[in-house]
Parts: sequence; structure tokens; C-alpha cells
Amino acid sequence: MNISAQFLASGKTVLQEKDAALRALASAGNKTLMKEKTLELSAQIAEFQNILYAQQKHKLLIVLQGMDTSGKDGTVRVVFGASNPAGIRSVSFKAPSSVELAHDYLWRIHQQVPAVGELVIFNRSHYEDVLITRVHGWITDEEVKRRLSHINAFERMLSETGTTILKFFLHISKDEQKERLEERLSDPHKHWKFDPKDLTERVSWEDYQDAYQTAINATHTEYAPWHIIPANSKSQRNLIIASIVAEKLASLNLSYPEPHPDYFKIKVE
Repeated sequence: MNISAQFLASGKTVLQEKDAALRALASAGNKTLMKEKTLELSAQIAEFQNILYAQQKHKLLIVLQGMDTSGKDGTVRVVFGASNPAGIRSVSFKAPSSVELAHDYLWRIHQQVPAVGELVIFNRSHYEDVLITRVHGWITDEEVKRRLSHINAFERMLSETGTTILKFFLHISKDEQKERLEERLSDPHKHWKFDPKDLTERVSWEDYQDAYQTAINATHTEYAPWHIIPANSKSQRNLIIASIVAEKLASLNLSYPEPHPDYFKIKVE
């Protein structure tokens, strides 16, 4: 079984607190070893991404979703930090602007999907429009169903036009989030990471878990699969995601463009 298959969601995924703390890898008890393996995979991803950029044939979209403090920023930094900035973008979707609100909710998303040769990471994504909007009652249950259908169609279109899609839910427990928020409050160098709104959203923890579960089950498809990543352990989280991304890039059979025979005859004076 490949690494991706071990963490694939299903149409009947049930999010449970205990699963966030799973030691899912043989090396899960050795943090140093996991970090070393992740660095190796990050270097592999960087090489694959360089070929992807040179070949100008494939497109890869990575979607990261999770509760506040689940480690989306850390994943981007550790897993993709070695990659060439010329061919990789990380996009973080915040509250929509007035211009964005004047369009359909997928309008701003479509502008940021990868072009050929690009690897793009969505640090939060179009799924916010069926998560926070549902939890706060800004849209009806019927609208949630419509949007989930829209998202499936949108991702199908991306897939059919050449985009490979990997979606990751970074699964942390409520107790783990509490520890991470307290760490941000106790360390003055981490105060910039803290947002009082995180405490407001934390009150709705169970509602968010239900909203995530609904969204994952409705949009887990062959062309845009979800992976449920036990994320209480940061080092294990990074290793699992790096492994899945490297595995997927390897499966694309990437190759540098054919050399130009005439170039070998050129003399640079």
C-alpha cells in the first residue's frame, strides 16, 4: 500500500478527536528521524518541482484546511521551503473584499489556480465558503448543498483540464489547539500569531467538526481526493504530507524538456 492510501478519506469519514493523535508511522516515536526524512523529501519535492516548472506540462494544486493552529503555515514552510520560488505559489484566502463579494464565491479562487508548470498551495481555500459560512448561519443548509455541488464541478473541471489536486485536512484535537493557543499567549515572540477571533471560533468546535465532516464526505472524489492527516504531532504531520506529495509528483513521470542539439555547437565569446 502506498503512503497516500493510508490516509485517504472516504465518503463515510467520521472525524474523531482520538484520531488526531494517532502515531500512524513506524518512525512516529522518533522526532529526529521524522525531521530528517522530511528534509530529504522536501529536497526531492524541490527537484520534482524544478522539473515541473521546466517541462511546462503539469499543474499541481495542494489544498490545506484545518482548524486554527492546525499547522497550515508550518506545513508550507517545512514541506515546500526548499522549492524554487519561481514555480511555486502559496495563496492564503482571507475574508473576501467588496470586489470579491460582488462576484460568485469561486471567482477569486479560479484566478489563483495553477498554470502549467506551477505548484500552488491553497492555505485555506474555497472550502471556507462551506465552513465558516455554515457554522455562523450565513448561508442555508440548501445553499451548503448547492455549493458542495459547485465545488465538485469546479474541481472536476480543473482535473479535466490538467490540474492534479491533493487536499489535506490537518486534524488536531481540541486539547491540542488549547495548548498551541496558550503557547502563543505565553510567548511574546508569538503574539503576532494570535488572533482573539480564534477564541470565538473555538467555541463552535463541534459545529466546525460537523461542517468539515460533511464537506469532506461530499467532495472526496477520485479526481480531488481528501487525506485526513493526524496533526497533533507537527513532525509526523509534515512527514506524511511530504511523503504523499513526493509520491504524487513521482507518479507524474516528470522529465526535463528535450535538449536542443544545435545548442551544443554554440560558442560563447
